[in-house]
Amino acid sequence: MARFAFLRTAVNRLITDEIDILAELLPAPGPRVIELGCGAARMARQMLQRWPDMTYVGLEVDAIQHARNLQDPPAHMRFVAAGAQNIPCEDGLFDLALMLKSLHHVPLDAMDRALAEVARVLRPGGHLYVSEPVYDGPLNEITRLYNDEGTVRAAAQAAVDRALAAGASPWLEVAERRFDMPVRFADFAEFERRMMRPTFADHHIDDALQARVAAAFAPHCSAQGARFVRPMHVRLLQRRR
Repeated sequence: MARFAFLRTAVNRLITDEIDILAELLPAPGPRVIELGCGAARMARQMLQRWPDMTYVGLEVDAIQHARNLQDPPAHMRFVAAGAQNIPCEDGLFDLALMLKSLHHVPLDAMDRALAEVARVLRPGGHLYVSEPVYDGPLNEITRLYNDEGTVRAAAQAAVDRALAAGASPWLEVAERRFDMPVRFADFAEFERRMMRPTFADHHIDDALQARVAAAFAPHCSAQGARFVRPMHVRLLQRRR
């Protein structure tokens, strides 16, 4: 079943930059944007170049990444150490909320509260853009050896479903997209640095596990490095007016 599911996703559009999906769904996002679990805020920086009138608040719970974000923030960008389940902002302040591969990192027992908090800080008519990796494909088969996210990724989608189905739900689902994103690693060392040893998690990598992951990674390598596609699922929700 898992193999069949991946073959089905292979017909998805190949998108090299997710900002193109966002711009397709929301040609004029903002101008007041909040991101929950912002990481390095890569897409937000691109958004500021495309929409220079945008103002942005990025929330991050990873202390190491948050310190990096504070070193030299661009104009119109502010970073706050906080999680999605406790957003330190007033009601109705934002036009757009972003959750880019971050909802599944929210603690399982806090996902519903996080989506309620996002609804609280969005203005009526504002949007929530939720982008989540699909639990499928060759890259996923490698990463699940040391970090199996099957449960949390399913929980993230279930939390969105519950938010939509709740009585007097504040949400409408206005769009959905599935697409593939290319992912490239120069070699296993880059894969290990980026994927196995992130600053926000300790995957308890010992020598035996490292060797097992390296063996699974090796068949995908060539002189041009290792190339994968990551299937993605975007859901765009709107705060009811």
